[in-house]
Amino acid sequence: MIRKIWMGALASALLVAAPMAAQTAPLKVGYINSAQILSEAPGAGAAQQQFEEEVASMRASLQPMADEIDQLVQQYEQQQLTMSETARQQRQQSILEKQQELEQRAQQMEVQAEQRRTALIQPVMDEIGRVIEEVRVEEGYHLIFDIAAGSVIAADPELDLTQEILRRLQGDGAGGGGAR
Repeated sequence: MIRKIWMGALASALLVAAPMAAQTAPLKVGYINSAQILSEAPGAGAAQQQFEEEVASMRASLQPMADEIDQLVQQYEQQQLTMSETARQQRQQSILEKQQELEQRAQQMEVQAEQRRTALIQPVMDEIGRVIEEVRVEEGYHLIFDIAAGSVIAADPELDLTQEILRRLQGDGAGGGGAR
């Protein structure tokens, strides 16, 4: 939300500053689709696959505990009619504690998984950022917006730099300028 507000304020400031900048040099603006770039960037697929494998392993490590809880619930349901009120309450409490422990472990793993996702994708993001900056500098863009972030309502397709960024990330056309 803060990013959208900041982007809106930046866009407003540019609209005010654009006439002044036009006196010296025209304002050159482009945009990208970061979601498309990230999905097609070299290394992104491998990072995602490795992440999914690690998450599957994390989930598998929780399965024995979940199975144990299922078994305890099943035993409780079979035996509850023959148990005293105190024994029923104790068993319910024991099951509840194990369920809470499982939930806590799952939350911890979720945090670890998100940290791992960030670590795996960061090199790809760094390379994307480097290439975007390279295109911006080489081709003289003042601003490059991200259409995937929702900061662009409508734009001329001729200003879309997504394919140029992808070409450079994949090694084609590196160092060369586009026809923009």
